[in-house]
Amino acid sequence: MTAPHNTDYSHQHSKDERAYGERNEDAYQTRGKYPEPSMCSGCGAVFRKGRWQWGVVQRDAHIYLCPACQRIHDRVPAGVVTLQGDYFNMHRQEIMNLVHNIEAKEKANHPLQRIMNITMQDDATVISVTDFHLTHAIGEAIEHAHKGAVESQFVDKDGVMRVNWSR
Repeated sequence: MTAPHNTDYSHQHSKDERAYGERNEDAYQTRGKYPEPSMCSGCGAVFRKGRWQWGVVQRDAHIYLCPACQRIHDRVPAGVVTLQGDYFNMHRQEIMNLVHNIEAKEKANHPLQRIMNITMQDDATVISVTDFHLTHAIGEAIEHAHKGAVESQFVDKDGVMRVNWSR
């Protein structure tokens, strides 16, 4: 099932959108609210009090795919982190452990923040994620712990946040 629709399709711009210019419309951002209680058939997250969270599923819950599970199903990331460089290659395991720890911390409170896929491409490791906040958190944590050069593109032409880190 897809997300419920709200008849009010007006879009109020946030301060972040004004600061960064017009953002591409995110097809995975729900316009209306899910009926409560609702649960995700993919991950078991529960929509309660206006947001997706981990919790006990009620028997009468409506069944949907949460935005993160829908992105995973469609293979459409909200963010991409690219890690590369000689330092990364020498400290790959340590840095990847940090990446997984950041995901676990974020996902514990925000079920929509998950790693979708990790791939090796040429001399880089590419991490696709379901929420652009996780993209930012991973880039910030690696920069803080390992220094290096970080380049961030808030939202590119495809609506994906990109963070490139190298050292």
